[in-house]
Amino acid sequence: MPLELVTIPCLSDNYAFLIHDAETGDTAVVDVPEAAPILAALAARGWSLSQILLTHHHADHIQGVEELRRQTGARVVGNAADAHRLPPLDLALDEGGEVTVGSETGRTLDVSGHTIGHIAFHFPQSELAFTGDSLMAMGCGRLFEGTAEMMWRSLSKLAALPGDTLICSGHEYTESNARFARTLEPANPELIFRSGSIAAARKDGRPTVPSQLADELATNPFLRANLPELKTAVDMADAGDAEVFAEIRRRKDKF
Repeated sequence: MPLELVTIPCLSDNYAFLIHDAETGDTAVVDVPEAAPILAALAARGWSLSQILLTHHHADHIQGVEELRRQTGARVVGNAADAHRLPPLDLALDEGGEVTVGSETGRTLDVSGHTIGHIAFHFPQSELAFTGDSLMAMGCGRLFEGTAEMMWRSLSKLAALPGDTLICSGHEYTESNARFARTLEPANPELIFRSGSIAAARKDGRPTVPSQLADELATNPFLRANLPELKTAVDMADAGDAEVFAEIRRRKDKF
């Protein structure tokens, strides 16, 4: 049975995610921007939290960890290479490390670029990938620590996952990301359709996260930097994929 997923809005535009195994009752949360909404979601469902999974060290992803750990006793899981910048870890993982929620085992991917040591958690049976601020709905994170080449490698890892995978990313930036994407591919029919759906969702106050990887591959310019149409759109028809990605990221930073 797939893990149950609950998307929890936090702060002004962050998301945390609960994953729950109905057979065992085991529950984990991915990232903790603040504790209160997560505790409320747990209480509303009668779930007990056993694990806290962290994608990276930025404050808006970890600042509620200590309160949540104090109130639930949950163990904290994160990247061993980033342990010096994370709350104290009970389980420190390297790339390819395993974490179990109920009867399902997930694996970590090193998706450095936004930060060095950023990881994603992939649960293949449930078709879930928790990508934090690496791959985002219609976008990707800013390059605060890594290089464009590093981020392109990270995004390429995520792009290789099955198309049905739900990308559970860390922020509600999708509407702005869609507006930028349309400056590059104004005639992309899938992008036009998705932009309308995103605008309608936000007008109704509905989250646009998570998103399906297949939709990201069809509309997210940062995953499409290897395609001839994107290279032409930025006047770099003969450039390498990472170079084109870097130019798209540069343009988005100025958007």
